[in-house]
Amino acid sequence: MTTSLLLGILLLGVVVLTPLADRLRVPSPVLLTVFGLLVPLLPWTPQLRLDPALILPVVLPPLLFAATQRSSAIEFRREAKPILLLAVGLTMATAAAVAWAAHSVGLGWGPAWVLGAVVSPPDPVAATAVARRLQLPDRVVTVLEGEGMFNDATALVLYGLAVSAVVSGSITAGDVALQLVLAVVGGVAVGLAAGWLTTVALKGLREASAETTITLAMPFVTYLVAERVDGSGVLAVLTLGLYLRSYGHPALTSGGWLLGRSVWRYADYLITSLVFVLIGFELTAVLEQSRVNRTSLTVAAVTVGVLVALRFAWMFGVGTLARLPGRRPASERSGRRELLVLSWAGMRGVVTVAAVLALPLTVESSGDFPQRPEIVFVALTCVLVTLVVQGLSLSPLVHALGVGTDADPAGAAHELRRRAVDAALQVVRSRQGDVPPEVCQAVRLQYEGRLAAQEALRHARSGPDDAPAERTESTEALQRLLADTSEAERALVLQARRAGEVSAEVADDVLTEIEARALRELD
Repeated sequence: MTTSLLLGILLLGVVVLTPLADRLRVPSPVLLTVFGLLVPLLPWTPQLRLDPALILPVVLPPLLFAATQRSSAIEFRREAKPILLLAVGLTMATAAAVAWAAHSVGLGWGPAWVLGAVVSPPDPVAATAVARRLQLPDRVVTVLEGEGMFNDATALVLYGLAVSAVVSGSITAGDVALQLVLAVVGGVAVGLAAGWLTTVALKGLREASAETTITLAMPFVTYLVAERVDGSGVLAVLTLGLYLRSYGHPALTSGGWLLGRSVWRYADYLITSLVFVLIGFELTAVLEQSRVNRTSLTVAAVTVGVLVALRFAWMFGVGTLARLPGRRPASERSGRRELLVLSWAGMRGVVTVAAVLALPLTVESSGDFPQRPEIVFVALTCVLVTLVVQGLSLSPLVHALGVGTDADPAGAAHELRRRAVDAALQVVRSRQGDVPPEVCQAVRLQYEGRLAAQEALRHARSGPDDAPAERTESTEALQRLLADTSEAERALVLQARRAGEVSAEVADDVLTEIEARALRELD
């Protein structure tokens, strides 16, 4: 089997297993990791050789930037205290506790600190996937996502310090303080500068493909520039993403926003999926290339125990004092249930894998990186165990605790659309004396028709208030009819394009409108 064929098989596995995970109601990272474990066992599977120096710069920027585009700075500011307590406090405490425990059972201090930094950040991918599907309270999802983003910055700063100490052979307290200051200040400064420059560039571009190219390139450029000036590339990319999320939208065209949203969702999906597959590949390679002795298994077991126990202790100790997961729990009882969910949602994932695979192979003295195989084995074992055990049991735990919300996202979206249309109609009314009457009437009819259609669709979806069964039937019938009408539109436009009745550009413009409406009405 060639490497290109192997890549095709991995991509096929990702495509097949992602919808299968939804059907089985299992977090997709779990199935992808198991898939990655099984493929290398086939006798004709070639080895995947990854350059450690390229892993972090290639994997982290797109994943971090995509994560910022799912949230907003205002949500993080609202839950700043619990997020910081987890992303900074718990991450540093976890790194220290794991380092001490690993050293006590066989690792040297340098490798133990590297291991502690590598496994300290939980990954929010599987947790938030379950949280959103089960409609957990918004503050729980916000805390999980905020912790998942900002603990990466904390962990990778610690990781850089620990690796530098091992590679160079020594590091002083002054060096640590200086690197911390440079990492935080440099990372944030580079991120803000990159955000401003990107916004300026986007204002000068009015073509969707060019705009998307800029947003694709800037996370990588920002990460590399920040690392070059000894800043935190992770903080720089997070700052860039949150800046653009807050201030960049007005600089984009509608087409640029739609295209960029689709591209980033795809990039996030593809890279995350492949990294989870690589977990299985690398763990299999480690087991084949090195002898797993009693010390390695002991360190792995102790590390997993520390990760789980410390997270529970932190949540119900510091977390209770800080009123985690938010400052406004509905009740003390529901707050404890939410804390339990947050405590169990500590799966390790993408960042841990990327960091451990990026470990240098040698140190400055030209010797091998000390105990690197043991660190890789323990880190990947932690990812595998937490993903499988916690990932598979998180959904049943949420159901058992009855943690959830009665929020109606569709209703909130309908209300927001109505307000947006009302705002547009206010502009039309205020301009009646400035533009020809027929222009005002045309625009007014467009928006009034849109508002009437939204109200009619909302009523058709909901059905009679006193008949839940009829509501379900009405919703299904509406979805089928909307799908059929969209398909009829799509088929006519495609036939016109095939027959040469219209140019490809005209057909594509109309298809964009049809697909955008279908996405809004059928998603």
